Order: sequence, then structure tokens, then C-alpha cells
Amino acid sequence: MSRVCELTGKKAMTGNNVSHALNRTKRKFNVNLMKKRFYIPEEDKWLTLRVSTSALKNINKNGIAAVIKEARTKGFLKK
Repeated sequence: MSRVCELTGKKAMTGNNVSHALNRTKRKFNVNLMKKRFYIPEEDKWLTLRVSTSALKNINKNGIAAVIKEARTKGFLKK
């Protein structure tokens, strides 16, 4: 399973480790993902998603129904 947020589509970025001598080596910035269960009262069911912590902040602010609706219109969430 790839490390991609199911609601926002965030995924790992690449960059450099820079030493004191300015030597550069490649590194990866992974997304802070968490597996969470959400209850959707409109559909009367539980949904398990792998979401980033920034998506959790959006869910707390806007509600799970609005965030899922937006993710489906952007094509990140199927069904």
C-alpha cells in the first residue's frame, strides 16, 4: 500500500539532506498518515480511511461529510 492520503492525495516528496560541508544526498519527506475509522450518519456506516493529519484537521473543521464529498469530486476517493 502506497503512502498516500485517501482524502487529500498528499504523498511523499523528495529533497536533500544538507551537511555542514554542504554535501547533498537525496532523502524522502513522508506524509504523516494515520488509519482512522469515521462514522458517516448520512449513510449510517463506518468508513476506515488512511488520512494525513492535515486532513484530520479539515475533518474537525468542516465535518466528515463535506470532506468526503470534496474528495470524491476531486477523484481521490472512489464510490
